[in-house]
Amino acid sequence: MRTNHLKYILGLLLTVSVMTGCDQTFDEVNTNKVDPTSLAPSLILNKAIISTTYLDGFSTLGMLCYNFGIVQQIITPYGSSLSGGNYNQLNNGNASQVWINSYRNVVKQIVAVVDQTKSDPLQSNTYHCARIWKAYTFMILTDTYGDIPYFEAGQGYITEVISPKYDAQQAIYKDILKELDEASSALTTTQAAVTTDILYGGNVAKWKKLGYSMMLRAAMRLTKVDPATAKTYVTKAVTGGVLQSNDDNSVIRHTAIFNNYIANHLAAREKTNFYLAAPFVNFLKENNDPRLASIAVRYVGAKGGPEQVAARASTDPKVQIGMPMGYNDVTITGVLQQNGVASIWDFSQVNLNTVLKLDAPEFHITYSQVQLLLAEAAVRGWVSGAAADYYSKGIRAHLEQMALYDASAAIKEDAIQTYLKANPLDPAKALEQINTQYWVAAFLDGNEAFANFRRSDFPALKKNPYPGSEIKGDFIRRMPYPDSEIVVNSGNMNEAITRQGANDMDTRVWWDKK
Repeated sequence: MRTNHLKYILGLLLTVSVMTGCDQTFDEVNTNKVDPTSLAPSLILNKAIISTTYLDGFSTLGMLCYNFGIVQQIITPYGSSLSGGNYNQLNNGNASQVWINSYRNVVKQIVAVVDQTKSDPLQSNTYHCARIWKAYTFMILTDTYGDIPYFEAGQGYITEVISPKYDAQQAIYKDILKELDEASSALTTTQAAVTTDILYGGNVAKWKKLGYSMMLRAAMRLTKVDPATAKTYVTKAVTGGVLQSNDDNSVIRHTAIFNNYIANHLAAREKTNFYLAAPFVNFLKENNDPRLASIAVRYVGAKGGPEQVAARASTDPKVQIGMPMGYNDVTITGVLQQNGVASIWDFSQVNLNTVLKLDAPEFHITYSQVQLLLAEAAVRGWVSGAAADYYSKGIRAHLEQMALYDASAAIKEDAIQTYLKANPLDPAKALEQINTQYWVAAFLDGNEAFANFRRSDFPALKKNPYPGSEIKGDFIRRMPYPDSEIVVNSGNMNEAITRQGANDMDTRVWWDKK
């Protein structure tokens, strides 16, 4: 017994000795040096910026099925999971995608960056850049849905607010303008550039231009409801300095690995389902717009998807035929002959080798759009300079922007000059001309095209005549709140509905005044 007891004590002492020895270097041995426990705020900001684009199939479908269809640029005759603006019907799955993507993948990230950097003087530029992107993100959200969670949004991990109240759009826009004003002016060149910045590589001067250009866009949203505030902030934006060329555009660049997701989506499962809408094609065609050759392709005579082959592909503007509004895949077969096509598959589509090739860039705000907004501001007497000059620069900028998609989409200088000469600004039709050109300049940016169409009431589109429409008015005015909000935040949502109006597609957001 004594021998066994001694063995036990010796064994215990040896174990303690070994454990003590392990403890002495435990932290060193067990530290995973390649798996960080936190990310730099600048990298989280990049994640938020990238996530603002359409990174999954559902988000892309939401854009394709609603925004592009409402403004009559891209349309599908098919229903079921593809229904939306093409039928003026509610498709909960597609209508909720801006909400889901923005709150889950962008707001959470961007609010975290703002919180992590607000008290750190060494990260002040990251802080102010995050405020600018936060303003952009919430503009998209509130423009789409109206009253939304704003001041308490994204606070779940920070202040444990998991049922944020909905704020009135008027209050949201007031704060967005304040944030853009403060953040843009506070950016400084005295700090080292954040070279990991995915937009501008840490170029603070370009971020300032972005902030003031976003301020211009936000201010112009208020032309119907608060022109005095709109004028004030338009003036501030111009004084601060907006985008000065296409080199200043806010853009996400894609590669053969990191694809433009709309391009990816249309190149794969939806290749034969979406077509350029007749109102858009006809406008470009009737005005001899050289952009049509850069944007459109038609597989002439195709009678099915397998016949959409390179041998049939034509980018000749003369042969482009847009799909008429108001039909489904059955009823449209009755108007094929009068439209001069052999089948559904014979209508013009977006060219997947130019503006929607897999590595095509995706723009958030452009020099072209800025110049056209300044043209309208000049018409209203809010900025100095001739509206016609801004108008001409805005059109030229978008014509030149075609080259940024692909060399084959570039428009020659003589064609640009011919188009500008043939389309001068007519003071009697100035607002219509400016905002119709904005419609073209916002092509493939569905959020902005939808917002400015409601804000300006141009272009003068005709109501989609689909007989199964579920709206009372001529056009969809907003997206309803997602069904998920009924489950997780119904009290605050219902308060917003009481204040704003029915949770349907006819209710106008605050700035969309009749």
